[in-house]
Amino acid sequence: MTTHFITAEIEINENQEAIAKTVEQELAKQGEPLRWAIASVENKGDDRSIKTAHVEAVVTRN
Repeated sequence: MTTHFITAEIEINENQEAIAKTVEQELAKQGEPLRWAIASVENKGDDRSIKTAHVEAVVTRN
């Protein structure tokens, strides 16, 4: 088993419960998340309604 530091950009919405679930699902594609944090949020799109979270995480892989 090895640990890896990763960063990811994930589109999020306003529902706080859905944010955590979305982040965990995306990180699971990279391995088993040990810990993660949203480092910043950026507004995108013409009307700036699309929010992208910049996530930093530590995951383990076999």
